[in-house]
Amino acid sequence: MTSARAARPPSYRGNTSMERVTLRIPKQQIEEVEQMVETGQFPNRSEAIRSAVREMLNEQGESRDSGKKKTTKRSWARV
Repeated sequence: MTSARAARPPSYRGNTSMERVTLRIPKQQIEEVEQMVETGQFPNRSEAIRSAVREMLNEQGESRDSGKKKTTKRSWARV
């Protein structure tokens, strides 16, 4: 049996401080996030949203590292 602490990504173990952020998200999108939680893909909504933010930041970093300058909006920016 694993604890909730052990299930967290390594970057959240220890004394990592986090800020609370209030978001407005379309109902359909939050329902999809809740379904991902219910099916066990994520332990909770916060972790699902943190994962999406990490993915977005990683993608931006990879584009920046490869020298590509993207002028179109990415799919993650669409609401």
